[in-house]
Amino acid sequence: MQKGQIGVTTENIFPVIKKFLYSDNEIFLRELVANAIDATQKLKTLASFGEFKGELGDMRVEVKVDKDAGTLTVTDHGIGMTADDVNKYINQIAFSGAEEFVNKYKDNANSIIGHFGLGFYSAFMVSKRVEIRTLSYKDGAEAVRWDCDGSPEYTMEPCDKSTRGTEITLWIDDDNKEYLEQSRIDMLLKKYCRFLPVPVVSGKEQEWKDGKYEDTDRDKVINSTEPAWTRKPADLTDEDYRNFYHELYPGQEDPLFWIHLNVDYPFNLTGILYFPKIKSNLDIRKDRIQLYCNQVFVTDSVEGVVPEFMMLLQGVIDSPDIPLNVSRSYLQSDRAVKKISGYITKKVASRLEDLFKADRSDFESKWDDIKIFIEYGMLTDEKFCDAALKFTLLRDTEGKYFTLDEYKTLVEASQTDKDGNVVYIYATDPVEQYSYIEAANAKGYNVLLMNGQLDGHFISMLENKLEKTTFVRVDSNVADNLVVKEERKDSGLSADQISLLTSIFRSQLPKLEKCEFMVSFESLDPAASPVLITQNEYMRRMKDMAATQPGMSFYAELPDNYNLIVNTSQAAVAKVLADAESALEDKISPLRAALNADNEKLTALRAEIKDNKPTDEQKADEQKLMDSVDASRREQEAMAADYAGGVPSVKQMIDLALLGNGLLQGKELSEFIARSVRML
Repeated sequence: MQKGQIGVTTENIFPVIKKFLYSDNEIFLRELVANAIDATQKLKTLASFGEFKGELGDMRVEVKVDKDAGTLTVTDHGIGMTADDVNKYINQIAFSGAEEFVNKYKDNANSIIGHFGLGFYSAFMVSKRVEIRTLSYKDGAEAVRWDCDGSPEYTMEPCDKSTRGTEITLWIDDDNKEYLEQSRIDMLLKKYCRFLPVPVVSGKEQEWKDGKYEDTDRDKVINSTEPAWTRKPADLTDEDYRNFYHELYPGQEDPLFWIHLNVDYPFNLTGILYFPKIKSNLDIRKDRIQLYCNQVFVTDSVEGVVPEFMMLLQGVIDSPDIPLNVSRSYLQSDRAVKKISGYITKKVASRLEDLFKADRSDFESKWDDIKIFIEYGMLTDEKFCDAALKFTLLRDTEGKYFTLDEYKTLVEASQTDKDGNVVYIYATDPVEQYSYIEAANAKGYNVLLMNGQLDGHFISMLENKLEKTTFVRVDSNVADNLVVKEERKDSGLSADQISLLTSIFRSQLPKLEKCEFMVSFESLDPAASPVLITQNEYMRRMKDMAATQPGMSFYAELPDNYNLIVNTSQAAVAKVLADAESALEDKISPLRAALNADNEKLTALRAEIKDNKPTDEQKADEQKLMDSVDASRREQEAMAADYAGGVPSVKQMIDLALLGNGLLQGKELSEFIARSVRML
């Protein structure tokens, strides 16, 4: 019997392993099974080179739970180890058997998992004792037993093992008895080992008999040894891809399409990424993409490993260049992983462009489902954005799709303003904004539909990317002013008429919660509505973006600001003005004269004290005049409001505009209906 200490540089390696090497102690099972697969693959490689001429026999890996004995055993029928191998690869932690093997057979050993380093010692994360029984494939080899209780001391001696390979038995410690439950072990094997290239057997298949599940004599194979991503795309049908998707994500709808990754330079990478149907909300989950290293599961928390927008996709990425036995935080900072991330972005963009070019009509049919993914990618990844500009589509309210270049060509002749900016007019709700869309179409304008969750941010990004381009929502102004080709027409009213109409219309506005209205007057098409309501493009856009961007919550708290535009060329408005002037002239003229006189005195007084410190008497006179002006204005506004209350057509014009914008509700809507009936 040989006794000794494991060759480590610290007194006890095991606390280091438990605390720092792995993110979770359940990883031990992945490491042991992966090493067993590794040993099996090594023997297959040696046989292919003619260096092993014996019978390969049963090459599966077996995992056995013995709850009564408190043990978990992992057995393989691979190359096994001699006493010298155990000394080198177990007693000297610094070596990695897989790495040395790969260096020797690097040109033909692509299936070797390798790079496990301290993988075997993860067993001590859950064990109070570990035993290895192993027999090398080499002729005349003697079986070896190695035993360690979790301290640097170990024992090693010959044993009676007669079958080739390695058997590792763990005596599970009191804190980890969960690993003696068959269901827990099966769950971990399905998580980490479901696609390993060698069959992994765990217990027996069960059948329902006499009111309970009973073991059969059939071995339960956990894994699929040739998952779809390891096969050539030419050998796979669409049905194969869909079946594999449902194997990964049971119960989900069929994916829209998929991208099969396969590259061997400047790094090795395979995988399949699926485009699922993304529902109305932006659903970013951290477990959509599964990361593998030579078919060994690494993690499904890929944030920081793949670009953020890729987390809208589902599927598998597999690369031997991904470190296997380290924490995820290290994984995110690994240079190889970052290169892989950049490649995936490029590949996805290239594949989308190919799909667009190959079958545009099919691409258009899928656009509404993949739009949120592409927009999110363009907003968060500059390189993806630059590539995606070639196949990004815009959809108009008639359901037609255009590339960015096509759309510019379509509208630039009719929708270029006086400053040379191409104006892209868009709607967010074709039903609610129907009248505005119709008015814009009547002027020969095309209207885009931008009703996606990210469209507010996307519009701002496009304005930065596209030269001399601006976006305006169809209800942000009257149709005549959506594309300003010349200076706006004067309203045609005098200052006194504007003052009178402002008081009349403002007095009949309803009190809506968190809404403010600014009354203005414009000379528009006589056939247009007498009153229109628009909303400032910038403020509305900021509020919309605040709904999906917490840092902009300030805008979300601001009231909604609307412009109530009175069309002074409309006959109904002209009649209101004429009738008001006729009815109120005798009452308002004296007030207006007094107000004008007070304003003149106030102007003269302020000019007198402009460069001097005002006397107390001058301050008193100024305040008296200001109070008089304010009183005259309030009295004039009260007269106009009192008059407007008796003119149903004013309230009717306002309510029609409110109704067209979805702002007329509750009591106000009920009163509007009743008034409409009376006016019939």
